[in-house]
Amino acid sequence: MSNHTHGAATMPSDVTQKLSFFDRFATAASRFASRAWFFACCLLLVLLWAPSVFLFPSVDTWQLVINTATTIVTFLLVALLQNTQARSDEALQQKLNAIAQGVADLMGELSGDHPELDKDRSELLDAVGLEDREGS
Repeated sequence: MSNHTHGAATMPSDVTQKLSFFDRFATAASRFASRAWFFACCLLLVLLWAPSVFLFPSVDTWQLVINTATTIVTFLLVALLQNTQARSDEALQQKLNAIAQGVADLMGELSGDHPELDKDRSELLDAVGLEDREGS
């Protein structure tokens, strides 16, 4: 399959199989955080924290402990999960581009017998790589 001149979209065969250390770590963290036992551990942390109110000199300090811990974990998880989500979205887009390119190629082969496919084929080819040209 060749890339259309309008789109220069990245196709799945153009993607390297090598992930950086951070990408591998983000993937592992995403898998870790998506398991039921991770939620159970978070719940256990809250259940252990709640009665610890008697160990702190003030309720403010007691609340600060859980607020700080959850804020740090949330901040780090958002960064890691965003990495994983962005890579997943990019991979999905590349798959869609490859499918669209394949269908457009097939439509090109059939357009000799069915000239009405030319306009649809052109529209489909314009859509390949659209994510690289579309702004917000």
